[in-house]
Amino acid sequence: MEEDRPQGPEAETLRECERKTKLFHSDRPENDAEHSWHLAMMTIVLAAHADKPIDVLKVLKMVLIHDLVEIDAGDTFLYDTQKDHTNTEEELLAAQRIFGLLPAAQAAEFIAIWQEFEDGQTDEAKFARAMDRFEPLLQNSSNNGGTWVEFNVPYEKVYEKKKAIRQGSASLWNYAETLLNESVEKGILKKGE
Repeated sequence: MEEDRPQGPEAETLRECERKTKLFHSDRPENDAEHSWHLAMMTIVLAAHADKPIDVLKVLKMVLIHDLVEIDAGDTFLYDTQKDHTNTEEELLAAQRIFGLLPAAQAAEFIAIWQEFEDGQTDEAKFARAMDRFEPLLQNSSNNGGTWVEFNVPYEKVYEKKKAIRQGSASLWNYAETLLNESVEKGILKKGE
């Protein structure tokens, strides 16, 4: 697998990792590099909406590096019915290899930041995870249901996955809930029957 990967800076290959969610108002799938950039911009703009004071630089590090493991592990669609989205063991091996390319101290820092994001317990991790769940919700809303419609994902499953937003920001969760309810009203998100 490694020999098939383009040569050059490892992080550069993140743009080759395609996601299911489409870019805002677009039919083109977002790649992980674009996703990471979107999350970084959202963090800068929306940091004031965090429930608790956060170290914005730490959150930026989390949102910029948390998907680097997908260079090796691949992107698992949040609503995948065959594979659990939480494939941490596979991702941990990827984190060790990818961050292991850095000097030892920096590799240890990045693995710790990645693990903190995965654990989702600190205020920074909760806000970073909120950004990670909020961005595709905004994209699907902008694309008339996007992957919700394409993969017939019911409201209940979307709601369950997206409620992680409220762990990092009650105000963003209120907005997200409004978008979800409006999506049901528009018929682009269906409630289970």
